[in-house]
Amino acid sequence: MELVNPKAENYAKQHTTALDKILEEIEIFTNTNHAHAQMLSGHVQGKVLEMFSCMIQPKRILEIGTFTGFSALCLAKGLQPDGKLFTLELREEDAITAKNYFVKAGMQDKIELCVGDALQIIPTLQQTWDLVFIDADKVNYINYYELTLPNLKQGGWILADNVFFHGEVLEDEIKGKNAKAIYAFNEHVKNDNRVQHAMLTIRDGLMLIQKK
Repeated sequence: MELVNPKAENYAKQHTTALDKILEEIEIFTNTNHAHAQMLSGHVQGKVLEMFSCMIQPKRILEIGTFTGFSALCLAKGLQPDGKLFTLELREEDAITAKNYFVKAGMQDKIELCVGDALQIIPTLQQTWDLVFIDADKVNYINYYELTLPNLKQGGWILADNVFFHGEVLEDEIKGKNAKAIYAFNEHVKNDNRVQHAMLTIRDGLMLIQKK
């Protein structure tokens, strides 16, 4: 399902501050070479992530789903001087690509990349998070949410990507395990009195969640 008119998408991109050279390089590389390039956050959402991070100035960020490193570099721009971003990626090939770009951007000391199953890694990190970005396998969104919320500081934020799942959650009959999982996640957050939340119609849907 086409959620946003392509002309509107292009207009928004034209009226969004240009990406820096490294982010532009990642975007071009991913779109040209990766079979799942649609997973990239992209220009407009990337700038939203960057500006949101800069507004809250987090000390500790957790990203679940590194992909090729684009969103991590966007989020890392808002880190405090002594801050750090932890990013988790299951696919070793994508992790290698991302790590190379972190080095190229001079951010290798600010970003710690962990390769493996996020469900197993998250409990070992023992951090208090200011900001969490969930953008990994959809069937585990609720698990990631419940794993991270207890260690999110009061007033801290969780951002969840793809909450429209290509418009499939809007259908009268929801089919497919990923769409069903995202629908269940959205309902889970909606009914959680521990947080307040807003769903933004950016790209494939971005949920802003703040811990009370």
